[in-house]
Amino acid sequence: MNTELLTIKGLSKSFPGVKALDKVDFSLSAGSVHAVCGENGAGKSTLMNILMGIYQRDEGEILLKGVPVSFPTPRHALRAGISIIEQELNPVSEMTIAENLFLGREAAKGGIWVNHKALEKRADKVLQSVGLNLHTATKMKRLSLAQIQLIEIAKAISYNADIIIMDEPTSAIGEKDVETLFATIKNLKEQGKGIIYISHRMKEIYAISDTITIFRDGKYIATRPTKELPRHELISLMIGRKLEDEYVKQNEPTSEVALEVRDFTKNGIFENITVKAHKGEIVGIFGLMGSGRSEFFNALFGVDPADKGTIVIDGSEVHIKQPAQAKAKGMAYVTEDRKISGLVLSSSVQENIALPNLKPLTRFLLINGKREKTIVSEIVKYLGVRTPSLKQLVSRLSGGNQQKVVLCKWLISDPQILLLDEPTRGIDVGAKREIYAFMSNFAAEGNTVLMISSELPEVMGMSDRIVVFKDGQVVAQRSRVDFDQEELMSLASMGIEE
Repeated sequence: MNTELLTIKGLSKSFPGVKALDKVDFSLSAGSVHAVCGENGAGKSTLMNILMGIYQRDEGEILLKGVPVSFPTPRHALRAGISIIEQELNPVSEMTIAENLFLGREAAKGGIWVNHKALEKRADKVLQSVGLNLHTATKMKRLSLAQIQLIEIAKAISYNADIIIMDEPTSAIGEKDVETLFATIKNLKEQGKGIIYISHRMKEIYAISDTITIFRDGKYIATRPTKELPRHELISLMIGRKLEDEYVKQNEPTSEVALEVRDFTKNGIFENITVKAHKGEIVGIFGLMGSGRSEFFNALFGVDPADKGTIVIDGSEVHIKQPAQAKAKGMAYVTEDRKISGLVLSSSVQENIALPNLKPLTRFLLINGKREKTIVSEIVKYLGVRTPSLKQLVSRLSGGNQQKVVLCKWLISDPQILLLDEPTRGIDVGAKREIYAFMSNFAAEGNTVLMISSELPEVMGMSDRIVVFKDGQVVAQRSRVDFDQEELMSLASMGIEE
């Protein structure tokens, strides 16, 4: 099927001091997946926001099935047959799954009262379309980040749109859920739908897309059939320069144990977790959704303490029941969702970095502003945070720079053990490499990194040792020389070690 659903010609959009889009072109055919690639700040999100009626273009033309269109609001875009799975998840936490799925589209009795039974019945069918088995009367606040992501995917599909924009749809879900999503996408293609797919995960782009368009610095660079565009060339087109080896690895583990966790148990979540991490080592924690990996980090850092077990740091047993105690013992924790638990989006770069470090910046109950600015400036420079000023709101930074700000606020406390949960989620290849370089340098200085990642190539590329979780238990550990992608995935999914 070659019917052109969407045609964009010469689209431009400027914000004060920034040319976000500069005469870009794009097209989408029915029954195809068109990937849009580029670093953070390339213009991808701006284009999608214009398509959804969130922003208005300055110039250019948008045609749906050959007819010029303009969308003053997102509602107009939805009515015209365009829906979006947004990268940033904004569920109404006190509402149920069914209420979130059909917010503004509720079935009502007499046009007044919401028919909850009918709503939940409709919601059941939508969840089945993405292979999700949940009680639709469950409140959103009780769901995991991965479950919320899958519900957002289901919601976008439920509009029965001709064009579905998927912006980082797999950023919070595991490998098995990715397989389910890809099966759903293939089904949508067969129905003649057009999918615009945005992802920083190269493996996914090559697995699911038919065509790739590259943007850089707000400009259209190229469009190629996926099968005719080698990965190294795609990266070069995205960043405008050659990228050296993707995974920066220069640390060497020592024999000295920095952290040992013995028989760690959180009733009903994980049990008898025993893990060692050495100075100079990067330990990868790999497992599928629901394996207990993030919960293990939460317990280790005192966010949700374990029911039993022992933590030993530098040979001494410690008791951690709250994050302040973990921080005092030289630990730092970068959580999986920087927007929710890592940053105050309405505050500046300087305020975010200083917030958890007020004690060393305070004298006689007053914050030493000069000292604060000096320390923050040094750490921002060290990690290469790209920001116009320290007063810039973090909400206006790219994903990669936001992640660096999260790292900055922890590095001020001079940690020796760093817990990273999905450290490169939703950031581009250039920023990823900078994060990898930081991890490697941090470990090379004699510190320790424990990293959770859903991207197996990333875990294998950066880890010295991988610990595999399944159903709340450690089912295997592998040293770098023994890494095997198929075996690791088999262990994570089946938990069987031969």
